Amino acid sequence: MKYSIELRSPSSPEWLKAVLADFPSFLQDHADCERKASAMALSFVAKYPDRSEIIPELIDTALEELDHFRQVYSVMEQRSIRLSHQIPQDLYAKTLVDLCHSGREERFLDRLLLASVLECRGTERFRLISEAIQDASLARFYKMLWTSEARHGNMFVRMALRYFSEENVYQRLEWLMEQEALILAKLPVRPALH
Repeated sequence: MKYSIELRSPSSPEWLKAVLADFPSFLQDHADCERKASAMALSFVAKYPDRSEIIPELIDTALEELDHFRQVYSVMEQRSIRLSHQIPQDLYAKTLVDLCHSGREERFLDRLLLASVLECRGTERFRLISEAIQDASLARFYKMLWTSEARHGNMFVRMALRYFSEENVYQRLEWLMEQEALILAKLPVRPALH
């Protein structure tokens, strides 16, 4: 059984250039994304308390994402970068969420798979940063993050397979990955995770 997923399109070199050219803005967005990732894991617990088999792993993930936020915030403090006053809407994530079905079970599957898609894109982008950034401590930090994100991406697929058939999971995941590539191609390049 396959838990890992492959992105349908790589991030553009322009995206990496934008991030490296305005790393303070990227760090602000990254901090926001870690807070949202922690909240997303807990939202599964709140919305699906009957899925007790996955609750412990979701709680662990929420805590891990919150720890990532703490670590990003520490990097920001060292560089005298403040958090944003508001978390701006993430058009990438919003457009993906808009693809979700509305029925309770269908939406549960879609949200698990979208969590995997988001983590997989984060994995790719953190890896690109770790390989390109000149600061050795930041390179190590982003290497640690991309390995963690890859594990989370696999975890959400595993969770989906616990409750839904392989055929259903992989067909929907395939479609979502194709849509993700189309969405990414239309978005403006900016120094942000998505």
